[in-house]
Amino acid sequence: MKLSRREFLKSSLIGGAALSMASPVKVLAKGSKPRKFKKKAKRVLVIAFDGIRVDGLAQAHTPNIDSLIKNGAASMSTRDVMPSITLPNFTSILTGAGPEVHGVDTNSWRLDNIKLAAVEKDADGYFPSVFKILKEGIPGIKTGYFWNWKPLINTMNQKYLDKTLYAEKDAYIPLYEEAFNFLKENRNVPTMTFLYTVHTDHAGHKHAWMSPEYIKSIEEGDKQIGILFERLKKEDLFNDAHIFFITDHGGIKKGHGGVSPEEMIVPWIIQGPGIKEGFTIEEANNTVNTASTILHLFGQEQPLCWTGEVPYTMFK
Repeated sequence: MKLSRREFLKSSLIGGAALSMASPVKVLAKGSKPRKFKKKAKRVLVIAFDGIRVDGLAQAHTPNIDSLIKNGAASMSTRDVMPSITLPNFTSILTGAGPEVHGVDTNSWRLDNIKLAAVEKDADGYFPSVFKILKEGIPGIKTGYFWNWKPLINTMNQKYLDKTLYAEKDAYIPLYEEAFNFLKENRNVPTMTFLYTVHTDHAGHKHAWMSPEYIKSIEEGDKQIGILFERLKKEDLFNDAHIFFITDHGGIKKGHGGVSPEEMIVPWIIQGPGIKEGFTIEEANNTVNTASTILHLFGQEQPLCWTGEVPYTMFK
C-alpha cells in the first residue's frame, strides 16, 4: 500500500508499535485523498514576486492578482522553508523538497561550493527539478525560465530549460515580454513557464517591508501581470492555462531570514481548469508543494526524493 509522506507520518503517530504486529492502516489527512487529474495541463505559468507578505498583498491594489484569487484557489497561511531567504526557497519551490534534502541553504550556494550534498543528483550534480522531470516525462514539452536576480539560476540544471532570459538592474518588463512570446510561439505544445521578479524584495530592503514604496512595488508588478493576461486572452492562451502566483518569503523592517510569521507565512494562489473558484485552501500548505502540484497537473509522478504534497482539496 503506497502512503504519502503526510499519510505515513499520521499513520505512524496513530498506530505506534501496533504497526509492527498488524497490517498498516492508511489514514488520510483531511482533504489529502489522491486522485487523478481529469485533464492534463496544456500550459503552466508560475508568476513569482520575491518577498511578498500576506498583509502587504492585502493592502496593495492588485486587481489582477485578486482576479486569480476570485477565480481560483488561494492559501494565505502557506509556509516557506527555513532559512527564509531567496535561493533556498525558490530551489525548494522548483524541486519539491526543502534544504535538508537538496542542500541549498544560502544565497551564495554554487555547484562547485557544496557544504551538504543533495540526497539525489542528476548526471551533472544537480538535485532534480520540476523542469527535469517534465522534460524527461513529456515528449515535446517546452520550458522557460525568466528572471532578474542573477544567482537564482544557480541551482537549476539549464540543460532542461529551452528558453531563458536574465534581465539586469531589476528590469522585469522585458521578462514579461519574453514570457508572452515564449507561450505564443509554443502554443501547440505543453509549456512550463517560470516568470520571476526581484523588484518587490529590493523595495523592502531599501525602504522597509510594508512601507509605501514596498506596497507600490507590488502594485506596479500587478500592472504587468494585467498586461500579460490581456495579451494571453487575445491569443486564446489564458482560459486553458494554469497560473500560479507565488513568493519565497516575507520580510520585517528591512530584512528577512528569521522565523517570524511576517517572514515565514506567505500567499500561494492558483487558477486554471479543474481548480475550484473562490476557494480557500485550509489544509496545511508549504511552498515545496508547488512543484508537486505542477507535476500533478501534467500527469507526472514525482521522484521519491521529493517531499512535497498536492493540496487536493482545491480541485473540483
